[in-house]
Amino acid sequence: MKTDCTLDRLDLRILTELQKCGRITNVELANAVGLSASPCLTRVKRLEKAGFIAGYGALVRVEKLGDFQVVFTKITLADHRRDDFVRFVEAIRGVDEIMECHHATGGYDYLLKFVTRNVIHYQSVMEGLLERNIGIEKYFSYVIINSPIARPPYSLETLFGAGEGCSKRI
Repeated sequence: MKTDCTLDRLDLRILTELQKCGRITNVELANAVGLSASPCLTRVKRLEKAGFIAGYGALVRVEKLGDFQVVFTKITLADHRRDDFVRFVEAIRGVDEIMECHHATGGYDYLLKFVTRNVIHYQSVMEGLLERNIGIEKYFSYVIINSPIARPPYSLETLFGAGEGCSKRI
């Protein structure tokens, strides 16, 4: 839903604080961004209604639960018609081990991020995809040894400017 206002620095600060801690109380959030509670809650509700806040959840440290394997995979499709891309994306949408899918430029079509129990599990998932005949011509796998930098929330102030606001209308 669109209204007459744009995202301003306070909206960005609210979104940033909610990314850090989705369980923050409205009073704590209001204090953190320099608003009183009522206007802060109004802004949060507006951001939710406009779809800027997709939901709230826990950021689980999966490494504490046990071993797992991250694999990035470059996929090249055999054909490049619109229907081929749609068919591929629809086919992988329900694969629980695929965490991300990016349509990319360069020497391949898609970059996928898999999280599996181990390399054998990953290979089993890939073999299953190949057997489904969804247009994969070739793939290259990159097994991740460790991830020294991984930042789940986006730095909104870096992306959209702390004082400038953003031109996205809500």
